[in-house]
Amino acid sequence: MGNPLVVFVPGLGLDELEWERVRARLDRDSVVVVLPTMGQPAPRGLDLRVEAQAALLARRLPRNAPLILVAHSASCPIAADLASRSGDVVGLVLVGPVTDPAAASWPRLLVQWARTAVREPWWQLPALFRQWARTGPGSMIRGMNAVRPFRTDHALRSVQAPVAIVRGERDQIAAKEWSATVQSASGGHLSTVRGAAHMVPTTHPDAVVDAAHHVLAAVTAAERLRDDEPQLPI
Repeated sequence: MGNPLVVFVPGLGLDELEWERVRARLDRDSVVVVLPTMGQPAPRGLDLRVEAQAALLARRLPRNAPLILVAHSASCPIAADLASRSGDVVGLVLVGPVTDPAAASWPRLLVQWARTAVREPWWQLPALFRQWARTGPGSMIRGMNAVRPFRTDHALRSVQAPVAIVRGERDQIAAKEWSATVQSASGGHLSTVRGAAHMVPTTHPDAVVDAAHHVLAAVTAAERLRDDEPQLPI
């Protein structure tokens, strides 16, 4: 296996700017892949279900190359679905993963969002508003509506690659109990970022870099173990 490429996928309504501070701290090559509602507007009628978005993400990635996917919020179920079906994904970092079944309804989602938004630093707002305006509120609503019923935890049960989960201490969207469920389903490593809310990639980029390094180390260790296995004579 060659050196894995780190692929960042923005969250709902966000684009390449979301990952700027993380990529500046990461000591390896990386790319950002945008999707409809996640960096691009989504025309009406476009299939925005997680499975369709995962298929589109696969088409936009290098083929037959080892990949570590780093996703945030609504892109986490997409990354998890692709990782469950693609041998090219050798590692997964999920930041603030969503689709908690206890918060699948719009009223509950809005309550979680409001409780989390008030805990975010206000200095982020100009950059967030620019990104949301480019995506468009209609695209964002349709995107979230398509993601809500998906079970990220179920998809993760089929993922064989190392997984790291990152959540903010003050995040009510990726709540503590739900994040523990995601950890249990994936067998991954869960870290909670003190003082952070949902926008960890922007506010605490070093925490995401640490998680990526954790996954990279696990991938390297697994590869060395395979290389050290005795070869049976043919």
